[in-house]
Amino acid sequence: MAQSHVDDELWDEFHTVVNMTSRELQEWLEVRDSGPDAEPVPDEAGTPTGQAVLGVLRKRRTDLTEDDARVMRRVVDLVRSERREDLEPVAGEAHWRYRLMTVGHDPLKPAR
Repeated sequence: MAQSHVDDELWDEFHTVVNMTSRELQEWLEVRDSGPDAEPVPDEAGTPTGQAVLGVLRKRRTDLTEDDARVMRRVVDLVRSERREDLEPVAGEAHWRYRLMTVGHDPLKPAR
């Protein structure tokens, strides 16, 4: 059996703060990058971190790499620094919400 680079604590924390499904995140990244003249290639839409989160969401835990674990820690730290500890749904300025949504966290959606 393959050894996971992600321990239980990181796995649980990541899946708590990332409250969007891979489909929701993919659609959001495509919408955010679309413009009046062009739409991005679906696999290239969004920020590099957003794409990395999407990659993590699409993998089995045993398939995660050390790079995936670094992305997961970075996203957990980012969301926790921007939000209250309880992650209760809260409205804020649109740009704040949209920035968090690019890494898979919708502040208006309850945590899983």
